[in-house]
Amino acid sequence: MLRVLMFLVPLALSVYAFIDCISTRDEDVRHMPKPLWAILVLLFPLVGSVSWIIAGKRRQPAGRPAGRGRWVAPDDNPDFLKSLDRDRDEDPKGD
Repeated sequence: MLRVLMFLVPLALSVYAFIDCISTRDEDVRHMPKPLWAILVLLFPLVGSVSWIIAGKRRQPAGRPAGRGRWVAPDDNPDFLKSLDRDRDEDPKGD
């Protein structure tokens, strides 16, 4: 079982880091261009993956609102909440 884990954990880490790297926006990548990070993760799976997770991606500070074009949960979206108020005001039944 330990032999399988010693193979699967680094593999899962590498797959996660590679997918995260290629799906990250270019402006959120730090220190190197995104293609170089992807090559580093592929050529050196363990070191490259850990390096990407620690230093490669700019983190979004907690509490910072999502940028334009990003998905926002409906209960956090002020436009959606305003539309609910408008719908309720326009409802003639008062339900």
